[in-house]
Amino acid sequence: MDNVSILPADSMGKNFIPNKYIPRGRDEYYHRYNQTSWLKVRWRHLHSDEVERLVKNNNTSDNWDEILVTDQFDANQIKNTEFFGLVRIGILRNVILEHHNLHLPAGITNSTIISSDIGNDVAIHNVRYLAHFIIGDGSILFNIDEMHTTNHAKFGNGIIKEGESEDVRIWLDVVNETGSRKVLPFDGMLSADAYLWAKYRDDARLQEKLKKITQTSFDSRRGFYGMVGSQCVIKNSRILKDVKVGCHSYIKGANKLKNLTINSSAAEPTQIGEGVELVNGIIGFNCHIFYGCKAVRFILGDNSSLKYGARLINSFLGDNSTISCCEVLNTLIFPAHQQHHNNSFLTASLIMGQSNIAAGVTIGSNHNSRANDNEIQAGRGFWPGLCTSLKHSSRFASFVLLSKADYPAELDIPLPFSLLNNNQAKDQLEVMPAFWWLYNMYALARNAWKFQRRDERKRKVQNIEFDFLAPDTIEEIWGARRLLEIWTGKASLRKKDGLTDEKDEEEASQLGRQLLSGTENQINGLEVLGEKMEKSKRKVVILKVYKAYHAYGDMLHYYAVKNLLSYMKRDTTATFSSMSNTLNGRRQQEWVNMGGQIVPKKDVKQLRSDIGQGRLTTWKEIHSRYNTLWDKYTLEKQKHAYATLCELIGTAHLTKKQWKAALNKAVNIQKFICEEVYISRKKDFDNPFRASTYRNAAEMRAAIGTIEDNSFVKQLRKETKDFQKLVKK
Repeated sequence: MDNVSILPADSMGKNFIPNKYIPRGRDEYYHRYNQTSWLKVRWRHLHSDEVERLVKNNNTSDNWDEILVTDQFDANQIKNTEFFGLVRIGILRNVILEHHNLHLPAGITNSTIISSDIGNDVAIHNVRYLAHFIIGDGSILFNIDEMHTTNHAKFGNGIIKEGESEDVRIWLDVVNETGSRKVLPFDGMLSADAYLWAKYRDDARLQEKLKKITQTSFDSRRGFYGMVGSQCVIKNSRILKDVKVGCHSYIKGANKLKNLTINSSAAEPTQIGEGVELVNGIIGFNCHIFYGCKAVRFILGDNSSLKYGARLINSFLGDNSTISCCEVLNTLIFPAHQQHHNNSFLTASLIMGQSNIAAGVTIGSNHNSRANDNEIQAGRGFWPGLCTSLKHSSRFASFVLLSKADYPAELDIPLPFSLLNNNQAKDQLEVMPAFWWLYNMYALARNAWKFQRRDERKRKVQNIEFDFLAPDTIEEIWGARRLLEIWTGKASLRKKDGLTDEKDEEEASQLGRQLLSGTENQINGLEVLGEKMEKSKRKVVILKVYKAYHAYGDMLHYYAVKNLLSYMKRDTTATFSSMSNTLNGRRQQEWVNMGGQIVPKKDVKQLRSDIGQGRLTTWKEIHSRYNTLWDKYTLEKQKHAYATLCELIGTAHLTKKQWKAALNKAVNIQKFICEEVYISRKKDFDNPFRASTYRNAAEMRAAIGTIEDNSFVKQLRKETKDFQKLVKK
């Protein structure tokens, strides 16, 4: 166990940095002086009358000569306080600091201050132990048990300091609980960084460089002080150790904050509330952590929240996300994730954003063997329904919705926008492709608007694609259409020949395409079966194949025309010919969701190579590359849209006639979207069971309004009119 050492009486506040780590010609305060360069004051020693006043006010110091102040110093503002080591106190006047109806005088009372720097007009009251901290101007520290910094403080960064062994380095075991995808946390880490590091484990040179870049991004010397920025309030809290607190932070009632960087600013203040315990983490700007949350080895992205007893361990939570009540372990989560229910559990997963985990969902506790869980990988828009249970390892395309079920086997679902149903009565897995587009358009169309509206980041460092139709989902749709063609062709051959042996995929695909391009009657009676989608011997039945195939086609068409119209709108000098010449080319078929930013696979490969070869040597340079790719993304997406439309029509180069026809079809699809949004939302208002709780129609209208009052329905109607005007123009 740890021992209690007995030290000389005069060692309090001294020898913060061991002598062997102090450069020649420097003293133990040399980092501290650099850290307080913002304190533009002229220090002086106390006058004899000031010392006399301090003593009369029941203050003590082991050496009054080590208490430095400014010319604006009111000794009457300090009472019942012990000072040890070099303590510097900025401007101190007889003024009151107010925050949320808490009024406290500037000054120091009933506290122990050890080797710290205190800014101008700071209120420190009932801080039982404050050591090796720098406190910013106008801050309040009130009722704190212990607040100190060690000489090897890392403030949540995954580095090691001088003289430390590798085994003290803090890693995050994301995606896989075995540590096989571990990453080093650091202040400023993006979900794109975590994905790059965790995903490409086979790239040994990349892994080596990322570790080195992280280590060299931060000063490994010992002796940095903890920081509390200006205009911070920390009150009624127990332990803060090795913590860097950004300005305008508000911390109240925290139990334990250890080895953290808490980012905060006047524009994006961060708040930490009652009963919280946070250890080994990085907290982004404008974050909110309240009501008994526990987080250990974690990163919280900008504009994200932990609430109501949530547990976040060995996990990265992306920007614009909220986790309440539940438990999340060993998981990498991209931006715009929602998880609100106490009885949901998520572990060993890669969740690629815009996701929602419902009540009762269990992802990871049902082991397949005595070994550790493996992994779940879910594309954008993942939404397991109430009381869903999944087996590792499983993979899901984007915008997959799982109906309530205990799914008995591993799954690999390549069909985006689909609905899964575990039909226990028939002992079969049922998959309805394009379900969102066909039957839940309100939720689908509202997603992009909702996610953008909730993006309150002032500093948008992580680039995010919010549109549900983007190159990643479009390529999934292309793959899904081919699978539907193959499976429909095989179903027809089975029915015709009565054969169950494997057919040539190209032959089946051609037959399926022919059948799906005809009338729906041509495939009536066919049982279309999915392949390699569930690790079991039971059937996987594909529902509403014809409707889904054509819905996918409409989605491709709408995506293509919408992006080409954006090109024409952005370049007012563009003509049809110039657009065709600029955008014509082969379709880029492989895209990567890099933490919310969609990037061509070839560019990710080049990025990895440039890091591995030492052409990108800092995280700043890597983030700059992300931004360069983001700047190119709009044009890349428009080129992809042009190639998509050409392939959909069956031409290498669009003619004006084809373009005009494509525009007219896009208008009809936009009208369909508008109408389906209205219809899918109207079902809620027409539901007689919903009306049953109201005395009459008037009470219901007063409580929830009408479908005509719905703001999003109104907005989409306006967008549809604007779309028609743009097409006409």
